[in-house]
Amino acid sequence: MSNHWRAPKFSRGWLPVLGRNLLVFRKLMLPSLLGNIAEPLIWLVAFGYGMGMLVGEVKVAGTPVPYILFLASGSICMSAMNAASFEALYSAFSRMHVQKTWDGIMNAPVSLDDVVLSEMLWAGFKALFTATAILCVMLALNISHSPKLLVAWPVLLLTGIAFSCIALIFNALAKGYDFFTYYFTLFLTPMMFLSGVFFPREQLPTVVRAVSDWLPLAAAVELVRPMFMDRWPEAPVRNLLVLVVYAVVSFWIALALTRRRFAA
Repeated sequence: MSNHWRAPKFSRGWLPVLGRNLLVFRKLMLPSLLGNIAEPLIWLVAFGYGMGMLVGEVKVAGTPVPYILFLASGSICMSAMNAASFEALYSAFSRMHVQKTWDGIMNAPVSLDDVVLSEMLWAGFKALFTATAILCVMLALNISHSPKLLVAWPVLLLTGIAFSCIALIFNALAKGYDFFTYYFTLFLTPMMFLSGVFFPREQLPTVVRAVSDWLPLAAAVELVRPMFMDRWPEAPVRNLLVLVVYAVVSFWIALALTRRRFAA
């Protein structure tokens, strides 16, 4: 086995790197917030209220729910996915390749493993930050006031971490920003339509639904949507394991590919 695939080795070096990203983010918080929540809120208003007037209610596990609630519970997971992906792709690539920030950081006693770990955690934080802002808007719109939404918080963080790990794989392989089009067009966009964000997965063909059962976004939606309905998920352990496995395996692959890139 190549040395690039050795087990991760971390120190406390990732913490100041995370702090550095936070200091930069403080200066850009408002435009970042507006940029991250504008699109999902447009989706929510246009489809939730517009199409919701036509659709009315949809059934979730045999229970009719307003379409606006159905869409909101899926779109907040989608927003966590998108926020983490953008941060772990465009922002991380800028720091790694364009600005050479990673090279500067590694002149200090900070290893590449620590830098990649901090990027993963930072993208997870950005996903949680975005999802929290959107959740506050949903609460203001009276879409749901279930106290179980507090439990959805760590699920959304795990969702962001899982997708940040996947995105870091593409970040390690990218030669330029255009490469990320493949990730969004061929991976994220089909997943949005197969994971029950816009319509129930029960309407999918049997084979397609069987595949979608193992998608990370579908697992997140299956965990979060019942909490919007003031219920507990039906298969929490299975769906949590799906997210954890995606995160762990993807991070290992991303770290190995990043080591190979820096060793070249």
